[in-house]
Amino acid sequence: MLAVVATALALAGCASPPTGVGYYWQSVTGHLALMRAARPVDDWIADARTSEALRQQLTTARRIRAFASAQLALPDNASYHRYADLKRRAAVYNVVAAPEFSLTLQTWCFPVVGCVGYRGYYDETQAQAFAASLPGDLEVAVYPVPAYSTLGWMNWAGGDPLLNTFIGYPEGELARLVFHELAHQVLYVQDDTAFNESFATAVERLGGQRWLAQAGEAARGDYERFDGRRRALRALTLGTRERLQALYADTQLDTTTRRQRKAEVMAEFRRAYATLQQTWGGYNGYDAWVRQANNASFGAQAAYDQWVPAFEALFEAQGRDFARFYDAVRALAEQPKTERNATLQALLPAPGPTLAASGH
Repeated sequence: MLAVVATALALAGCASPPTGVGYYWQSVTGHLALMRAARPVDDWIADARTSEALRQQLTTARRIRAFASAQLALPDNASYHRYADLKRRAAVYNVVAAPEFSLTLQTWCFPVVGCVGYRGYYDETQAQAFAASLPGDLEVAVYPVPAYSTLGWMNWAGGDPLLNTFIGYPEGELARLVFHELAHQVLYVQDDTAFNESFATAVERLGGQRWLAQAGEAARGDYERFDGRRRALRALTLGTRERLQALYADTQLDTTTRRQRKAEVMAEFRRAYATLQQTWGGYNGYDAWVRQANNASFGAQAAYDQWVPAFEALFEAQGRDFARFYDAVRALAEQPKTERNATLQALLPAPGPTLAASGH
């Protein structure tokens, strides 16, 4: 039972630490229900009741799983050889919180996985209830998480399964998600969410590029449309985060002025998104996130990409060899956090010229 508690609270995109018996119980029962729902992928493919669309996606997922170990040196174990339909839209629902004038997330701590900036629930109603219970001076967000990793701790019991919450993704995105979650089984550093998530995100991007290079033209086209929208949103949110951080760091502003300027930044963000969204041919998948965006939302997003360029630079320095790259990252993880961050900072590419400086 203790092993199940630990794995249910592991992470990836991911899960979080408890503060009472009720939280332990929902974590244990939620994870056990997920494991019980899983059956071998081959059984689903052979089942006459399986829809053709699901059968094709599972067949693709089986190829992706083999590629992950053969081409990306990711763990060759029991994970992602089974599939479960959870009958809901997310594996877990994460709660994040941040102060009114900061993008730094509230953290919760657990002795196994350490301190993380989110708290996960298998039931959305419970997540919303916890969010509502947080102090009123915090900005809070609840978001669905399609998958989480048990860091390999549950491979003895069948491993992490493929889920209905992400099996329908475009081929390239499905590959990236599997690579991301398996990367958490390569390495996990306690008390460093930005390191863990940036590493896994770098692996998913690098691995995704290799997968798409050998995929069909249709898969590349589907992914390019999917990822093009995401890249555009990321660029917009990055600019907004930078404006907010500069605003919050300005000690010359009084609270009223800072609050007013923050409202102006957020209003401009939503106007810019509305203009961007009009170019997407009716796609509205990000509308809810943008409508509810706040410091907590931006803070959670930052954890996933803060060090990605540094890890990509390290990958290049290791000759684009995944096994050597993982060894270099493990060595980096052995450093104290301050030294580790300094090393990552040094690996970050120099910022490019501004539009004005470049003459465009």
